[in-house]
Amino acid sequence: MEKIRDIMTDEVECCTLLDNMYEVALKMKELNVGAIPIVDQEKLVGMITDRDIAVRGVAEKNPGSTKVEKIMSDTLITVTSDTSVKEAAKLMAEHQIRRLPVVEGDKLIGIVSLGDFAIREMSDEQAGQALSDISEHTNQIQH
Repeated sequence: MEKIRDIMTDEVECCTLLDNMYEVALKMKELNVGAIPIVDQEKLVGMITDRDIAVRGVAEKNPGSTKVEKIMSDTLITVTSDTSVKEAAKLMAEHQIRRLPVVEGDKLIGIVSLGDFAIREMSDEQAGQALSDISEHTNQIQH
């Protein structure tokens, strides 16, 4: 059975608690990504998405200098590199999330996204189902 270590990205760009909303948004633009893990030393402490910046940041009239800690999500669903691809897909579908940080203890060692599942030839249809379920949920929100 395929493990997360086989499909995860292990070169993950991060921001720290010292960064502000503007700096995170700029990094997202430069990297063309919609989410950035937040670390303190190497410990994963949060995740910030472009939606967090829009909803918790801009819509609540927070300035660009707002510390990431104020707008990041700090309740995270994570997996280890030994987690099966099937289990990770199930978690993503259950929690309606598009990215899963991969940790070893508290240390961030990688990230897996829906795109990582989509580009693999899966013998198990669960990853495809997760993609479908999450996309459906997202489309419902946008209406």
